[in-house]
Amino acid sequence: MKELTLDLDIPQQPDEGADQAAEGTDGEAQPQVTALKEGQIVDYITGKAIKETPKEKVRQRTVRALVHEHGIDPADMESDVAVTVSEAGAQRKRTKKADIAIFESGAAHTTANLRRVVICKPEPKGKGKNVVKLREPEQARKDLEALEELMGNEDRPLCADGMWTDGVDFFFLKKKVDGFGADFEDRSDWEVADGTEGSRTVASHQRLRRAEPERLKTAFRRCHNYIHGNEGMPKDAAFWQFLYLLFAKMYDERVTRGTGRGRFRTGLKEMFAEDGRAAISARVKDLFEDVKREYDGVFRPTDEITLSDRALAFIVSEIAPYDLSGTEVDAKGIAYQELVGTNLRGDRGQYFTPRGAVNLMVEILDPKDDETVLDPTCGTGGFLQATLKHLHDSWKKEAGTYGFPDTKEERERYRDQLRAYAEKHLMGADFDPFLVRATTMAIMTLAETTGNVFHMDSLAFPRGHLAGVEEANKKIRLGKDVDVLLTNPPFGADIPVSDESVLGSFRDGIAKSWGRNKETGEVEESLTSRPGSMAPEQLFIQRAIEWVKPGGRIGIVLPNGILSNPGPTDEAIRRYILEHCWVLASVELPVETFIVDANVNILTTLLFLKKKTDQEVRNYRMKTEHDYPVFMAVAEKVGFDRRGNELYKLHPDGTKVMEASVEMERLRIGDKVVTRPLKRSKPVIDNDLPVIAEKYREFRAKYPVPGFDPRWGMEADA
Repeated sequence: MKELTLDLDIPQQPDEGADQAAEGTDGEAQPQVTALKEGQIVDYITGKAIKETPKEKVRQRTVRALVHEHGIDPADMESDVAVTVSEAGAQRKRTKKADIAIFESGAAHTTANLRRVVICKPEPKGKGKNVVKLREPEQARKDLEALEELMGNEDRPLCADGMWTDGVDFFFLKKKVDGFGADFEDRSDWEVADGTEGSRTVASHQRLRRAEPERLKTAFRRCHNYIHGNEGMPKDAAFWQFLYLLFAKMYDERVTRGTGRGRFRTGLKEMFAEDGRAAISARVKDLFEDVKREYDGVFRPTDEITLSDRALAFIVSEIAPYDLSGTEVDAKGIAYQELVGTNLRGDRGQYFTPRGAVNLMVEILDPKDDETVLDPTCGTGGFLQATLKHLHDSWKKEAGTYGFPDTKEERERYRDQLRAYAEKHLMGADFDPFLVRATTMAIMTLAETTGNVFHMDSLAFPRGHLAGVEEANKKIRLGKDVDVLLTNPPFGADIPVSDESVLGSFRDGIAKSWGRNKETGEVEESLTSRPGSMAPEQLFIQRAIEWVKPGGRIGIVLPNGILSNPGPTDEAIRRYILEHCWVLASVELPVETFIVDANVNILTTLLFLKKKTDQEVRNYRMKTEHDYPVFMAVAEKVGFDRRGNELYKLHPDGTKVMEASVEMERLRIGDKVVTRPLKRSKPVIDNDLPVIAEKYREFRAKYPVPGFDPRWGMEADA
């Protein structure tokens, strides 16, 4: 075997620090930032470099959500607009700034054309991702009075909508003007703007909208925080209550698609009245009973929604407006993993694989839509979710529409394709029943089906006493059904496998006592003893190889020691791998990869293998196998440091390297759907993993995958 180590030639951006002109969405020149100084960010409205402050972070997230979710053109928005307000009980007037002012579409930015205003405050220190108690409108009356003052009274009747947010709390007001003056009503959201593409009616005043990823993450987090902080439930109980409701939401969208008669809904005012909250609660609890009947293998008869009417109404108001079926697969996956990771990580850190590593493994193995994919230690379902996203992206690339939002027809077609794939080809297994349910719900969120997730011990398979073993023996037989296996097995000397009923299956492979011949120094099996226990990651190597078909592909996360330690056991394992597999690639990861997301301080390697046929194994044993090139890379940066702070590429003068990005927006303007480019500048994340994926593709274009190709029934020249 010939090892080729590639130097990663990561392209750099130009060193200019000045703004360059780029064509904006309206054809006019807009500034294109090429470098940012320390403490600067790019304004989403103007495209210019501005100072990053805690308040500005909240404003920029809010603006982005208004563009992506409400279809509001950035050209119709402006920051820090002075608005004349009247002091209560006095004739005097003064000016007050709207942090975000939204004007009549296409009109001049004047007071007469002002339609909506937003007040942004810095995110409270210590909150962010932490669980906090969310305020009710009556607890934020002082803040809402400031918003009412900014919206004006009967003197500005057309400025009808207001929002107050600090990134944690969100409050909405609707102004009604009649002959008696102005009245302000609490609302759960703004009505969807005319320019937004909706899929169906939830209520007469509201259409579903596609979710912007950061806003969906915020909504999921707010729901969980409300249950935990306001209802006083433990974090894990709050997590499952939210998942029950998320499942109900997805089910409701599916069974009522196009009818407008869903039960998972709330009027914009309904949640603020006791009888309204009771009505919401009754509708959704009735809906959940249907969910349990539909998915009796996922839910137990004893599962029930135990939230108060107030909490249930809050959660429905948060996620009901979103068209989760029409929201991009990646956005839903990111939001779900954010929630799952926060709540199921803890002591189960070995189950959580960082998103960057997951994406790289899926990109390198490149599963096809007729191949069966298995993760035998699926944890929270990261590999399975990434597989679905990969397939969705591959279909769009084949259609020439990658980078463009899905049309309604595409959303329906890809949704059906993902569902069909998940039902037939997407497989997962885990020993922990809670994680089996979490992964099942993750697949449901992305593919509108439960997929195939088995509760079983993958090392004991095909035997075992857990409930999923029988069905798994029909769908994922060892060596017969699985084309691609992706896994991050639990590893460590503190969780050894010592059960002989499990170890016995590995005695003819890895589970032996190994030593060195005193004369030759070669590793050899000890015939007088055998190990009483082995680390699980060692056994999972053999099990992964046994599980895939000849020609099947494997991606596995391993501690570096297995691949580099000089001890006889680790050398024997390496020899076993070379005997039974072609080594496709090895990617070493920095310690930061797992510290942040899994709280594991260990160096790891992603190892990519292809299972040999029986003849290829014989060729290896007879030493007639030809050398072949292996892709090897070392990732030094993964986009964040040990504290989880994002890392950016820097120019020699210390300024951040910027890149131009073009996001294709699809909006409904009047009765027409239009697609337009939204050009922005953003700092370049210092992350080697996407570059490694690209370099691997270049490597394979030059050096084909060795060995038997099961798709064509032929053998490569190796």
